Amino acid sequence: MGSAWRAPSPGRSAALGSHTLGEAVNWLFRQYGWSGYDPTPSLDAVDGDAMRYSDRICSDVGERWLILAVLFLARTAMAFQFQAVAALSSFVVAEFGIDHTQLGLLIGLYLLPGIIIAYPGGLLGRYFGDKRIALVGVTLMVAGGLLTAIGDYPTVLAGRLTSGVGAVLLNVLLTKMTTDWFVGREIGTALALLVSSWPIGIALALVILPWLAAGASFAVALASTAAVAALVLMLIAAIYRVPPVAVAPLPSSKEERLGLSPRELGLVSLAGGVWMLFNVGYILVVSFGPALLMSHGLSQRDAGFAISLVSWTLVVAIPLGGVLIDRIGHPTMVMIASFAVFGLGTLLVPMAPSLALMTFVGAAAGLPAGAMMVLPAEVLRPPNRAAGMGVFFTWYYAGMALLIPVGGILRDASGAPGAPLLFAGGLEFAAMAVLALLRLSQRRYRTLP
Repeated sequence: MGSAWRAPSPGRSAALGSHTLGEAVNWLFRQYGWSGYDPTPSLDAVDGDAMRYSDRICSDVGERWLILAVLFLARTAMAFQFQAVAALSSFVVAEFGIDHTQLGLLIGLYLLPGIIIAYPGGLLGRYFGDKRIALVGVTLMVAGGLLTAIGDYPTVLAGRLTSGVGAVLLNVLLTKMTTDWFVGREIGTALALLVSSWPIGIALALVILPWLAAGASFAVALASTAAVAALVLMLIAAIYRVPPVAVAPLPSSKEERLGLSPRELGLVSLAGGVWMLFNVGYILVVSFGPALLMSHGLSQRDAGFAISLVSWTLVVAIPLGGVLIDRIGHPTMVMIASFAVFGLGTLLVPMAPSLALMTFVGAAAGLPAGAMMVLPAEVLRPPNRAAGMGVFFTWYYAGMALLIPVGGILRDASGAPGAPLLFAGGLEFAAMAVLALLRLSQRRYRTLP
C-alpha cells in the first residue's frame, strides 16, 4: 500500500484534534481513488487532488447557497455590462458616428484594466477586506454605467474604463469569496455555478438590451447596466459576510510572512495560464465562428444562431461538470479529456461545421470550468487567496488582451476564415501541457524535504 496516513504533529494537535477522524476517512478515500477533492488534507500537502487547508467552515447550508446566489448575480451583472456595447453595436455606431475600430476599442476597454489592476485588487481585498473592495468595485460599475449613458464618445470611453476597473476588482474577489465559503465542501459545484454566470449575463444582454434600445432609447439600455449593478451593490451590502471558521490552522513563523511565497507565485501562475489559454480559445470560437460559417454559405442570422449553441450548451455543461467532479472526483482527468475533446472539436469546425458539432464543442468546453477555478485554492494558503487570485486573473486579462488579436492577424495573413479556430484548437492543447506542468510542479514541491 502507499504511504501511511500520518497523524498531526503535537504542535498542531490543538488546532486539528477535531479533524482526526475526518483525516483518517479521507486517507482511505484518497488511497483507493474514491475522491477527487480532499476536504481535510494534510497541512503539508500540495497535491492536485487536495487543498492545503480545510478552513472547517461552520455555516448553515442554506446561508452559503444564498451567498453563492448573490455572488452569482454579481458576476452575471458584470457580464451583462461587459456585453452591452457589443449587443448594441449598431446603435453605438449610429449614435456616435464611429467606425468598427473605435467600436472594438470601446468593447476592449472593459477588460484592459485587468492587466494592471488584478493583482493590486487582490492585495486590497486582503488588507481592507473582501466585502469592502467588492462594494467599491460594484460602485465603480454603477458610476461607469451611468457615464456611458449620458455622454459623448470620449465620456463613454471613460465610463467603460471606470466600470472595467470596478469589474476587475469584483471579479478577482468573487472567486476568493466563493472559495472561502465552500472550501472542503461542494467547491467544484459552487465554482462551476459561479463561472456559468458569465455566459448567462452575455446571453441576457444580447436579448434584453436591443429590445430596450428599440422600445425606449439607447441611453436607457446603457443605463440599465448601471441599474443592475446598483441592485447587486445592495444585495452584497445586505447579505454577504465573512464565513465563520471553527478551527483555523496554526501558521508557522514561515507562513506568517506577508505576501505570496515563490512556490505559491509559480503554482498560481501556472493555474492562471491554464485558465487563460482555455478562455482565449473559447472567445476565439464565439468571435470568429460566425464569419467562418458565413463563408460556408450560412446567413448572418443562421451563423449567429449556430455559434450561440456553444454558449447555451456551456451554460448547462458548466454546473454539470462541477457536480460530476464533486461526485466522482478525478478533476485532472476531466480537465485533460475536456481540453482534448474541445481542441479536436474546434479543429474540425472549419472543415465540417454543423449544429451538432457546435453543441458538442460547447459541452466539452463547459465540463472543466469548475475544476479549473479550484486550482488556485489547491496551491494558495488561505491568507494569500486574495493576492493569489489577483495573479491568477492577471494572466487571464493579459492573454485576452494579447492572444485574441493574434487570431485576427492569422485570419488576415492567411486569408482563411478558419485560421482563428485552428489557433483556438491549438491553445486547448497548450492548456493541457501547462496543466501537466502544474501537476508535476505540485508533486515536486510535495516531495521536497
